[in-house]
Amino acid sequence: MGLIYGKNPVTEVIASGKTINKIYVAKGTKDVYDIIKMAKDKRIVVVEADKPKLDKMIDFKNSQGIVASVTDYEYFTIEDILNYAKEKGEAPLVVILDKIEDPHNLGAIIRSAECMGVHGIIIQKRNACQITDTVEKVAAGATSFVKVARVTNITESIKKLKEAGLWIYGLDMDGESTIYDTKFDGAIGIVVGNEGEGITRLVKENCDVMVNIPMTGKINSLNASVSTAISIYEIVRQKNSSKK
Repeated sequence: MGLIYGKNPVTEVIASGKTINKIYVAKGTKDVYDIIKMAKDKRIVVVEADKPKLDKMIDFKNSQGIVASVTDYEYFTIEDILNYAKEKGEAPLVVILDKIEDPHNLGAIIRSAECMGVHGIIIQKRNACQITDTVEKVAAGATSFVKVARVTNITESIKKLKEAGLWIYGLDMDGESTIYDTKFDGAIGIVVGNEGEGITRLVKENCDVMVNIPMTGKINSLNASVSTAISIYEIVRQKNSSKK
């Protein structure tokens, strides 16, 4: 069982059609009438609960007075992601995460990916963050719309994407060209590395091109989720510009 909490995340998960077991609302909670009505229209059970019970359910995090009990996240496959792009008539845009460990980073990346039309995200089964309640909360409901594939081996997955026609870019501070000097076109995979160590050696060797985000401040690195968002935006910006 997974728990999603907060007004916006619960609203998004109801809208997505994901299976919800039950919604708990803290007694006296204001501004949730529309959410309750939306839930009841979809025949989802809504029950009142004491706030201390809700707080305990989510390890005393801020529930905003509403918690949804949902089925655990159902991961997709790489084929699902590629087929989704094909159904939309678009060149695939895939984010590949190499050992991202922080749930806040993963949640923020999923949220940015959904906002910018990414077709899917690939994560590892081991030594990396999985879809958790915290990730769901930070993603603000985006996990209900973004296809996340969980794989055993990132390098083999990159090879599979290459066979499908994707050009793989690795994001690294020592990349040979900046994201602004790089022409992004066609089917693309962008690899983002671990928060502390970056992209692992073998994964880096299997990327087609290494790119960087130019920085002029005294600090020479960005948070992984921020780096991902900036890179995705530039890719999407270029793709949209080429259509005009």
